[in-house]
Amino acid sequence: MTSAWLTVLVVASATIAIKAAGPVVLGGRQLPPPVLNVVALLPAALLAALVAVLTFQSDGSLVLDARAIGVAAAAVAIWLRTPILLVVLLAAGVTAAARAFGIG
Repeated sequence: MTSAWLTVLVVASATIAIKAAGPVVLGGRQLPPPVLNVVALLPAALLAALVAVLTFQSDGSLVLDARAIGVAAAAVAIWLRTPILLVVLLAAGVTAAARAFGIG
C-alpha cells in the first residue's frame, strides 16, 4: 500500500469518526449560537487555506508563478461579481497564458 492510499484511508477513517461523534456527543441537543457561527465559517476558511497552500507553496518555500497570477485574476473577477463558471475559466485561461509565455 502506497503512502497516498494510506493517507486516504486515515483521512476517511477520521472523517467517519468525527461525523459519528457529533450525534453521540450532542445527543440531539442544538449547538450554542456562537459555536454555530464558527462552524458556518469553517468551510470557507479551510478552502481559502487549501488554495493558499497549494498556490503559493512548493517544497516548503514561497513560490510566485503562473498559479498565483491565475488566482489573482480569479480574485479580481470575483470582486467584479463575475459568474463563478466564468471565474474558473478566466483563471484557467490566465494561468495557461502565463505558462505559455514562460512565466512560472
